[in-house]
Amino acid sequence: MKKDKEELLKLIITDVDEELSDEEFIHLLLDNKVSVTAKSQDKDTFGQKLADKIATFAGSWTFIIIFFGTLVLWMMVNGIALKNKGFDPYPFILLNLALSCLAAFQAPLIMMSQNRQEAKDRVRSENDYKVNLKNEVIMSDIHEKLDKLLENQEAIFDKLEKLSIDENTKNNE
Repeated sequence: MKKDKEELLKLIITDVDEELSDEEFIHLLLDNKVSVTAKSQDKDTFGQKLADKIATFAGSWTFIIIFFGTLVLWMMVNGIALKNKGFDPYPFILLNLALSCLAAFQAPLIMMSQNRQEAKDRVRSENDYKVNLKNEVIMSDIHEKLDKLLENQEAIFDKLEKLSIDENTKNNE
């Protein structure tokens, strides 16, 4: 338990160098917040905000339906309506070029958004770890105190019983 407390103390409060009693340590834990907030959304650059919005839209059913509709319309207009004499006749080379360019731009934007989300998740995970460790130490301390209270209560009951027996024997004599 002492090792866990020291580890937690190092994680939570780095500027305290003195030896602490268990009680002081618990109060120090209770008085200090262990979780930190992720960097503010206001500090995000225009490119980061744009990458998040594009990744959100590109991963939606709306995008899939619009994209599928556009592809079908492109093929219908160039293949059927204009009888393969349109601006992009079959085998739709211009459409392939457009799809390749879309994928070339979309993939890095989605990766940027995923990396940012991973960083946010990492901060959230660290916070969860610190809070769980703090709660574990505090709960352990509460259990120790409850055990001591129960021991003291038993000792008091034993003394009361002994006093009661002594008093009964005196009264019987």
